[in-house]
Amino acid sequence: MRYVTGLLAGLVLVIGSAAVRADEEKVAVKDLPKAIVDAVKAKFPKAELVSGEKEKEDGKTVYEVKIKDGKTELEIKLTEEGKIVELEKEIAVKDLPKAVAEAVEAKYPKATVKEAEEVTKGEKTVYEVTVKTADGKTLEVALDPAGKILTTEEVKEKKKEEKK
Repeated sequence: MRYVTGLLAGLVLVIGSAAVRADEEKVAVKDLPKAIVDAVKAKFPKAELVSGEKEKEDGKTVYEVKIKDGKTELEIKLTEEGKIVELEKEIAVKDLPKAVAEAVEAKYPKATVKEAEEVTKGEKTVYEVTVKTADGKTLEVALDPAGKILTTEEVKEKKKEEKK
């Protein structure tokens, strides 16, 4: 009986996790729509397209494309028509704006900054900083360029691995 219960619990976990990711599907670079490839190539002519995903956001289909442009890796989110709606670029922690670095240090004085990203949506830029706090929690903190904390979210290690 314990075996059957364990089996059922495992099945529920698998089905539940599949449902969460059901609206996100991997797309081979060669299978990306022409509008998506053209838009990426127009903005980043020397970039190598690394991977792609198709997902639904607010009922609309968007594509997320990872590229390598020289030594820089970027994630680009585009509409089906090829309009770029978001750029995510990993940056060195030392390259964070001074106000952002100071705000993180003030809020989490004994934390270690693990990584930093510059996220641009339209004309708006936000910095996402992953910190490991003194009490061992991993947090993703979003700040505006002036150092104002916009959101703070606890990150489970498994979630962070999926994002990579």
